[in-house]
Amino acid sequence: MVFATWLACGPACADKRVALVIGNSAYKNAPRLANPVNDAGLVGSMFRNAGFDTVEVRLDLNASEMRRSLREFAARTRDADMAVIYYAGHGIELDGSNYLVPTDAMLETDGDVLDETVALDRALYAVEPAKQLRLVILDACRDNPFAKTMKRTLASRAIGGGLAKVEPTSPNTMIAFAAKAGSTASDGDSRNSPFAVALTDHLPKPGLDLRKAFGFVRDDVLKKTGNKQEPYVYGSLGGSDVPLVPLRPVAAGPQANPQDSVRKDYELALQAGLREAWEAFLQTYPDGFYANLARVQLKKIAAEEDRTVATEKARLAEQEKARLATERAQKAEQEKAAAAAKAAEEARIAAEKAKQIEQAKAEAAERDRKAAEAAAAKSLAEKRALEKAATEAATKQAADKQAADAESRKVAALSPPPSSPPPGDLAKSVQSELRRVGCLSAAADGDWNAASQRSLTLFNKYAGTQLDAKLASVDALDALKAKPGRVCPLVCNFGFKADGDQCAKITCRAGYHVGDDNECEKVPEKKPVVTREDSKRRDQDRKEAESAAPKSQSSGQMICNNAGCRPVAKGCHLGPVPNANASAKITGEVCN
Repeated sequence: MVFATWLACGPACADKRVALVIGNSAYKNAPRLANPVNDAGLVGSMFRNAGFDTVEVRLDLNASEMRRSLREFAARTRDADMAVIYYAGHGIELDGSNYLVPTDAMLETDGDVLDETVALDRALYAVEPAKQLRLVILDACRDNPFAKTMKRTLASRAIGGGLAKVEPTSPNTMIAFAAKAGSTASDGDSRNSPFAVALTDHLPKPGLDLRKAFGFVRDDVLKKTGNKQEPYVYGSLGGSDVPLVPLRPVAAGPQANPQDSVRKDYELALQAGLREAWEAFLQTYPDGFYANLARVQLKKIAAEEDRTVATEKARLAEQEKARLATERAQKAEQEKAAAAAKAAEEARIAAEKAKQIEQAKAEAAERDRKAAEAAAAKSLAEKRALEKAATEAATKQAADKQAADAESRKVAALSPPPSSPPPGDLAKSVQSELRRVGCLSAAADGDWNAASQRSLTLFNKYAGTQLDAKLASVDALDALKAKPGRVCPLVCNFGFKADGDQCAKITCRAGYHVGDDNECEKVPEKKPVVTREDSKRRDQDRKEAESAAPKSQSSGQMICNNAGCRPVAKGCHLGPVPNANASAKITGEVCN
């Protein structure tokens, strides 16, 4: 019996494969993410359909739940040949190390990262016991939602965007990022992220090597995001192909249709013809083609029950009518009974017609079912033929590729190594790329001066690279060409603001001007201010006025006598006045 079971399983039973899928969307202290829970469900279904022995899907985990799930998964990987962890949610990079963020994380300071998150090394430790393949897939390269509010205990501590580059230390270990180190990933505009959709399209292909499958994933994501997001894989595998799903040999004889069990249960319920049988069938198979047929049969039974009830009512009405006629009831009562009997008969006729309609629908549905089963059998046969042809083509393509690789290695051994471009041309090319990504404003003249070195240093800062800024190298040129758009932010002078890739002058409306913070603000009203010079002048004028003699209100003439001198009275003046001696003139005060 054991030997027969081993023959029946074949290669599919040789390896034990386990998977843990985690999706965090409902963050308590950060905006909710729409796709991680959906992506986790999609990827979990992919692993189940791929025939994994154990697939555990966990959603919206806090810190303690995440650690417990990884601990339990580590126990299951001890006797496994292949272990896979998929995580979708927020991730954060701190001083070159990566951390997965649970749903209850606060992260008020950078020190909280060590206490409230789960290190990526913990996930690598969980897959460590697997014998053949250890795979960790991270769809966590999103923008850090805590970056703006997180306080830094050390000014020199770096908190980057996306995740940091990882180099696994264990053999046969791969770490797949949804976006390259230092960059962020997109959730997309649909129910699932572009990275999750590409994974489910390529990873479960039987016999396809993981390295080539992730290459197809990279191509799909770049195409869907307009070359803005590039998935990346870290780690290395051996020379043999390592597929996530082994290639199963095509069976020589006919294979069982996966819908045969559903069809058999449907036919049993059809033979029973009872409401309970159809309800039990729908509880077992709530969706699909046969479920819709079962609902049609239920409607047919309901119509038959309505017809039976209507017939019984009509019979009782006829009995009542006969009873009233026998007892010679009054004419009004007989007419009332006759009307009731007529209405009951009409209801019976309507129920009979409804039953006939539902009977016709059930027969049509049965015909459609038989036709659909025949079409499904034909489609399954065509699919098997296509799979067989695809398997043969893949085998032939692999053999051709090995021959082509051997030939290319021979040609590479005979051909001389490519020569590097002259230093002057290389420096000019690097300067041109620096201008393209917005890190250099000077012209590309081939002179690698201090301005060029500063621009390459800025590129290292915003691109997360560690290129040597003292010289123009081929590595720097390749890294610059890999960036599709602007990397360094646009810096504008006072009075200007960034508008796309150009600086535009800030224009304020009437009564406003550009303030110190380069924003429009209202012009303050001018109030009179007394200066120190004005106060001195006012004090001097006051002293001069006080020291000056009071001015007379008279004509300004003075008159003197034995009593002394005094001003001439107002309205008077000096002139000759009459006296007793007419020969002598006397000057005195003459008044009107």
